[in-house]
Amino acid sequence: MNEEPDWNLFRTFLAVLQEGSLSKAARRLALTQPTVARHIDALEQSVGADLFVRSQRGLAPTELAMELGPVAETLALNTAALMRTASGRSGEMRGRVRVSASEVVGVEHLPPILAQLRQRHPGLVIELVLSNAVDDLLRREADIAVRNVEPEQGALIQRRLPSITLGLHAHRDYLDRKGTPRTLKALAGHDIIGFDRPTPAVRAVAALIPALDRSTFALCADSDLAQLAAIRAGFGIGFCQARIAQRDPNLVRVLPEEIALDLGLWIVMHEDLKTNARCRAVFEALATGLQP
Repeated sequence: MNEEPDWNLFRTFLAVLQEGSLSKAARRLALTQPTVARHIDALEQSVGADLFVRSQRGLAPTELAMELGPVAETLALNTAALMRTASGRSGEMRGRVRVSASEVVGVEHLPPILAQLRQRHPGLVIELVLSNAVDDLLRREADIAVRNVEPEQGALIQRRLPSITLGLHAHRDYLDRKGTPRTLKALAGHDIIGFDRPTPAVRAVAALIPALDRSTFALCADSDLAQLAAIRAGFGIGFCQARIAQRDPNLVRVLPEEIALDLGLWIVMHEDLKTNARCRAVFEALATGLQP
């Protein structure tokens, strides 16, 4: 390298790499396209090599750009974590806290908890990331995570919450039309809502309940929210958290004795944040609010 590049150049580089064009990266960063082009030129001069070549589809990354990509992502994560840490002085309930949760937990459980938290601490800003992927807290992809799998990483503070029960549910309108199955075998005559791709969790469920085979699904969707919406719309029978279904008198549990799966629930935080008042407040609010 000819000289140490400005960190902002890596931020621009990552945006171009992910977006595939100067114009899209400029919109994402709220910069002009010529500014983005100058940043890329400056970074290429610093590293002494080309990072992108123009193609019919936009900008194609070079081999060097692909190697720098993961490093730039880590830099962006660490910069965001640094800004969150610096956004509020120690002991004050001000600043940003990044929370990661699954789709269903983030949409169905967290909003009222976060609303009450915001009322108590109006200086807090919550960055909510909805993903079924397990975020790496050690890399500070999030400050706090609500997980359905027990964390195996060290240097983490965790709290186990009561398990979430999953069961088959259907809307009353659907059961009025198609009848209520009384046995697992009877599910073969119903419209089943299930996953599209066989993830390890799906394969585990299929091993426990052979009657739920993808070849028999009437609707396949990898999004938990899409499945839940289909159940509520009366499309058919699918998996739903019992706690969510209990809020809606139109959702009926199907075959509760035969099918009941317990899903673990943990709240996890990096141990470096245990003295951070903001993160502790959010951690405790989630731990309390997610109790059944």
